[in-house]
Amino acid sequence: MNFRTITFLISATVGIALALTDFLHRQTLMIPLLLFALSTTICFIVLQNLFERYVNNRIKNVYKLIHNLKLGKDLKDALGDHISDDPIADAEREVRDWAKQKASEIHTLQEQAQFRKEFLSNISHEFKTPLFATQGYIETLQDGLIDEDPDLAKNFLDKASRNIDRLGYLIHDLDEISKLETGTVSLIIERFDIHALIKECIEDLESKAEKSNIKLVFKGKSTQPLFVKADRKRIQQVLVNLIDNSIKYGKQSGKTTISTFSLFDQILVEVTDDGYGIEEKNLPRVFERFFRTDKSRSRDIGGSGLGLSIVKHIVEAHQQNVNVRSTEGIGTTFGFTLARASAH
Repeated sequence: MNFRTITFLISATVGIALALTDFLHRQTLMIPLLLFALSTTICFIVLQNLFERYVNNRIKNVYKLIHNLKLGKDLKDALGDHISDDPIADAEREVRDWAKQKASEIHTLQEQAQFRKEFLSNISHEFKTPLFATQGYIETLQDGLIDEDPDLAKNFLDKASRNIDRLGYLIHDLDEISKLETGTVSLIIERFDIHALIKECIEDLESKAEKSNIKLVFKGKSTQPLFVKADRKRIQQVLVNLIDNSIKYGKQSGKTTISTFSLFDQILVEVTDDGYGIEEKNLPRVFERFFRTDKSRSRDIGGSGLGLSIVKHIVEAHQQNVNVRSTEGIGTTFGFTLARASAH
């Protein structure tokens, strides 16, 4: 083996050694990199799973809280055992429903607030008008009108008396509505002939109707009794209020018709006039306290403005229904139902 061959072998051996050393060095660096990548992936998977479970559990708790609160449970019992298969979708739906419900409640509260404002404004006006009128008449009398003009003084006293009567009616009707709303009025349910009661109410209001040249007509089989179960005194109050209302708002030389209709287990009573009618937009409010479709004309006519509200409360206290339908220029019909009673 010559020197050149030995030199080549040595050089080749050194090259192989260097290459092997470099390969081993690179492998040493790859192993930590691989281990780092593997541990990072495992940590990400574990953390993601834990996070999802945490979020899902929180959403489940929120969903259970909303669901149980909607069922009317107390806050301490709201987190019950109700579990949904898809809590996220259910929670979204529950929150949407809850938001709609709250929006509806807010709207209702706004309407009630507006109603209270109107009520306070109306009751203030209803009280002030007769009070100030009476005060004016009395002050004029105190200034010596009695001695100066006895006839005019008597006229003023009569007007003051009518205004005091109006105040009395107003206070009585307010007290009546308050008792009906709180349920402190006990109904005396008895069996009676509704036809006989209608004829009695017509007789009581006939003279008032004649002053407006309005004819009261009973359309029904008046010769045959029709028995109902109700508080006779209260139903008389309903009929008087409805017939009186038809006289107030009826046309001169008009007509008011009282009719009865037999239903399955009820009797329908309707009071129809051929007056000016009520605008459709005002129909839902006619039973509200002090609501007047024509305020200036209504106050000229008089009354407490509570008659229809009393009608509604009395009929509903009997667990029955009251309704109104009207066409402008044609007339208005108020109807209410009563429980039918056996003929014997």
